[in-house]
Amino acid sequence: MKGLQAIGITVMADDATLVEPVNFTLQPGLPLTLLGETGSGKSLLAQAVMGILPQGLQASGTLIINGQHYQLPQDGAALRGLWGRTLASLPQEPWRALDPTMVIQQQVAEGYRFVRGHSDNRSEAAAQDDLEQLGLAASAHKYPWQLSGGMAQRAAFAAARAGGAQILIADEPTKGLDVSRRDEVSALLRREVAVGGTLLTITHDIALARQLDGDIMVMHKGKVIEQGRAQQVLQTPVQRYTRELLAADPANWPARQPAVIRSKPVVQAQGIRLERGGKALGVPENFTLHAGEIVGLQGASGSGKSSFGDVLLGLLKPQRGIITRLASADRLKYQKIYQDPSALFPPVQTLAQSLDDVLRLHRIARSRRNKLMEQLALDASLLTRRPDSLSGGELQRFSLLRVMLLEPVFLFADEPTSRLDPVVQQQTLQLITGMAREQQCAVLLVSHDRDLLEKSAHRVLAMQAA
Repeated sequence: MKGLQAIGITVMADDATLVEPVNFTLQPGLPLTLLGETGSGKSLLAQAVMGILPQGLQASGTLIINGQHYQLPQDGAALRGLWGRTLASLPQEPWRALDPTMVIQQQVAEGYRFVRGHSDNRSEAAAQDDLEQLGLAASAHKYPWQLSGGMAQRAAFAAARAGGAQILIADEPTKGLDVSRRDEVSALLRREVAVGGTLLTITHDIALARQLDGDIMVMHKGKVIEQGRAQQVLQTPVQRYTRELLAADPANWPARQPAVIRSKPVVQAQGIRLERGGKALGVPENFTLHAGEIVGLQGASGSGKSSFGDVLLGLLKPQRGIITRLASADRLKYQKIYQDPSALFPPVQTLAQSLDDVLRLHRIARSRRNKLMEQLALDASLLTRRPDSLSGGELQRFSLLRVMLLEPVFLFADEPTSRLDPVVQQQTLQLITGMAREQQCAVLLVSHDRDLLEKSAHRVLAMQAA
């Protein structure tokens, strides 16, 4: 039998069970999607199948791959022998899978050369053909850091498939991508299925799960709680958690009541012109943001959204125009929340150490930190951990905590939820909008998701592509 069958796959850490026994079957031409929030165990399940669990974790159970039986954990070495040839992984961060020192075509060619054993010339020709089919012919001799997120994901796909593997495991393949790039990756995966490929996708992106169709398994706290055909699970879910997960999709949020904010201006832009490579970006020429107002900013990757927010913060100077901020407010009152919260905290320090630096430098009482942690539903035990041991949602709430300690008058929230699952995304947006209301903080909220902006912001601006 072609494909993959998993029987009783379990993941343990010492005496704790992280993923309870799971059974599923992957068939050529019928995609299977694991849907769930961060920490539900879906990525651990995929890592167990690939044999790449983090140190300290152990998998058990049986895998039947193309008719061959493998017992976990003892057959782990045999599983590794299938990498590239039979099993391939498309990671959620393509830059972690691509070598930053090699151009894309070389990296794809290596799969043909070292896994399939093709000659150098044949490998280069095959890589060139793959990249052309994926719309990357013009980028064949570029490095990964020269590509957009969607282009990098397509390049990683080509590299993963170069060895000839028929079973592909895609882990959060649309994480951090805008809608058009997400649809590109979705089309890529659906094309793989259409030609008889075997696909397992791990995602919290409900739109992607709907586009892939096929079968769906919903995971929650290490258990599969619901499974079935995509149409049935997504339209008429049985389990309460599945209904809550779907309700957390911005498309299903209640509409925000329109409001006109007439408070004092916090930041103003007049006659702004911003360029990249000598070409003008489609940023608003004139713009005013008031205290307590939330303005959404939408646009494709590269349109200049982040650059415009940095101009308002004073981190970037425009080619023309004037930025006016509150004369009575210290520059530290103008703050930013980043798309990737892991970039905000030193990896070798605990969260307590990082926050203590802020408290000490700005003479802020520790009691204020504790009160804000309670408001943000952050357990005190998390303070003893380093950033890499927290979930994306927990770390993003800590980044919001750090900002709130400074009582900002303006917050530039640059894609603060694009890497979060729907439930945590909704919670994080509620925290940001609540801060805007309670502290009269003006917020410029960037997102690729039009539904999210229309349901969260008082008004939405659309950026034109550069």
